[in-house]
Amino acid sequence: MRSAISRSLRSALSSKCISDHHLLLRRGFASEASPDRKVTVLGAAGGIGQPLALLMKLNPLVSRLALYDIAGTPGVAADVSHINTRSEVAGYVGEEQLGQALEGSDVVIIPAGVPRKPGMTRDDLFNINAGIVKSLSAAIAKYCPNALVNMISNPVNSTVPIAAEVFKKAGTYDERKLFGVTTLDVVRAKTFYAGKAKAPVAEVNVPVVGGHAGVTILPLFSQATPKANLPEDEIKALTKRTQDGGTEVVEAKAGKGSATLSMAYAGAIFADACLKGLNGVPDVIECSFVQSTVTDLPFFASKVRLGKNGVEEVLGLGPLSEYEKQGLESLIPELKASIEKGIKFANQS
Repeated sequence: MRSAISRSLRSALSSKCISDHHLLLRRGFASEASPDRKVTVLGAAGGIGQPLALLMKLNPLVSRLALYDIAGTPGVAADVSHINTRSEVAGYVGEEQLGQALEGSDVVIIPAGVPRKPGMTRDDLFNINAGIVKSLSAAIAKYCPNALVNMISNPVNSTVPIAAEVFKKAGTYDERKLFGVTTLDVVRAKTFYAGKAKAPVAEVNVPVVGGHAGVTILPLFSQATPKANLPEDEIKALTKRTQDGGTEVVEAKAGKGSATLSMAYAGAIFADACLKGLNGVPDVIECSFVQSTVTDLPFFASKVRLGKNGVEEVLGLGPLSEYEKQGLESLIPELKASIEKGIKFANQS
């Protein structure tokens, strides 16, 4: 009896794996039809970098995957290189190999730096990660100035302006090609809203605008689909939970880490959207923290249409509820200060 059950379970799992693999290929392109694309992950041996490397290895749109870190990358590269998907994997370690990792890259994803630990402020994060982002951006300007740059390293509200200033100094800045990855805010907003709205999570969409830290994160639940007409107290609670999602995970891990797995997933989703845009797939729309004229601030997260040059169009905010209008007003000063902090740091030396 037991062997019959295990046989049928193995058979079911096998057919599920095959159908999932075909679904993955259908979601992108069949690999034969896709152009060659090189993706580089900077910080690939870290808590976000390793699961992100795995997820990018599974993406059929990637033909070459370059993994870079200051230590430990050869092991990560050897591990994921055994996975039977399209991309060829190479690991690079140390500053002297950074140029090789970057050369010819179409998309560069940057999860490098330290994660947030309990009791750490975003200022503490800034003091460590700002310098890392500055030096990596200088290398990108030198070795792959036309790549789409996906910034994950926190605080994104400051690291994106740092990268922009570095690229400007190098004469390579193209505002269409620099993105702050805010996809995790969208992923959380979708998940939390689906739970309250009793809606299938795969069908839920929620735009999230503003920035990528605390109160600067503004989910627009009034524009969520499918529409659920939740009471205002539930909307407020959902907003707060989305804003505090990172802290929720940091506390749950009790000092042992931050939101590494969900961030890797969100990073992979956004990189996939960038690759589809580069490959000419129409109407690829994601939220991202980019150079923007949607508000008076130089950078702002909102929906963007992705295409062959990166940002094809920055979309407006659409109609906001009174609660969202208040949220927008109150996030502006904090986001402005974070942006200015990044610009000041980049121009100090």
